[in-house]
Amino acid sequence: MIDAIPCHEARRLLESGGQLIDVRGPGEYAAGALRGAQNMPVEAFPSHVHRLDPARPVLLYCKSGARSGAAKGFLQQLGFRAVYNIGAYQAWRECAETG
Repeated sequence: MIDAIPCHEARRLLESGGQLIDVRGPGEYAAGALRGAQNMPVEAFPSHVHRLDPARPVLLYCKSGARSGAAKGFLQQLGFRAVYNIGAYQAWRECAETG
């Protein structure tokens, strides 16, 4: 499920220490990513989780929202509370560019 949070809310979360995570593959990430996003491909997500701070919000995105949804579920199983699947890269690109 994609968390429908408005652009200004996503920006507020990021400005207050949120972590922006791109779960697409390295090639997709290299072709274009949201400013400030870390690449943690969903295929290797469990090996990257140690890089995340569970006390800070996590905003996840991918191409459509499916992979970021899977990553969200995984983080919630680990006890992460403030996790958002913001969905598709293309949908959030304009938000990131105006921020």
